[in-house]
Amino acid sequence: MDDLIFNIFPNEQYMDLTLYQYGWERCKPSHSFGPVIRNHYLFHYILNGKGVLYTTDSTGNTHTCSISKHQGFLISPRQVNTYIADENDPWEYAWIEFDGLRAKEYLDNAGLTIDHPIYRSDKKDPQFENELLTIVKNDNTASPLSQIGHLYLFLDLLIKTSFNSKDLSASKVKDFYIREAITFIEQNYMRSITIEDIAQFCNLNRSYLGKLFKETVRKTPQQFLIYYRMKQASELLRLSDMSINEIGKSVGYQNQLHFSRAFKNVYGQSPSQWRKANQRFGSNSLKK
Repeated sequence: MDDLIFNIFPNEQYMDLTLYQYGWERCKPSHSFGPVIRNHYLFHYILNGKGVLYTTDSTGNTHTCSISKHQGFLISPRQVNTYIADENDPWEYAWIEFDGLRAKEYLDNAGLTIDHPIYRSDKKDPQFENELLTIVKNDNTASPLSQIGHLYLFLDLLIKTSFNSKDLSASKVKDFYIREAITFIEQNYMRSITIEDIAQFCNLNRSYLGKLFKETVRKTPQQFLIYYRMKQASELLRLSDMSINEIGKSVGYQNQLHFSRAFKNVYGQSPSQWRKANQRFGSNSLKK
């Protein structure tokens, strides 16, 4: 049996960046995994040994990549991959699966994409490996917030040490507009705001705002607004005894049917079904 550590991260509703699972494995010779498709980003870092990654790019073409110690590889959402340990010098690697509204931005800054999935170090930094192993070898005593903090530190080092990292100055203006738009949504989601309202607040053309959102958070502004409202609604369903109608109104839906339909589109369940499965405190309420 292979030496293996595997952990699943508890869902704590982190939006910008969150973990899903993480682990470490010392593989047997020729040990393979895949073909498989992931729903989130999955990064492997090779601690020892070597192996081969078979991966598809954005056009569907397959590539073969030999990867060895101190290198890594990224698997993007909905990308088909297979990876195989070397027959004579099988790899030992650590991995983290993560996602969030800012995940693509950080990976783009590190130069890691579906078409360029291989991490090679430009500037050696022992803290890079230490941060990764701090996440991976957590014995479940660290809080979720601590783990997310280490994930941010790890991604910061990923950007700083990657051979293909980008000049971040070029992305500062885009990042400013996205943050302005998200701030407006955070402060006004409970009102009947439109995408035109968001674009006007940012002094941007609506189509350009849409392009920025697709590039940065992989959602249209409308999709993000709905997603944000449903996240707030899920917290109220989980932590309060407010009625479905009250919760719908508190996140910008005057019509309960429209709210329930939007919630089910995001979570796959009606608000009442989701509450029954997830409510944390029973009869306790956030209302005074």
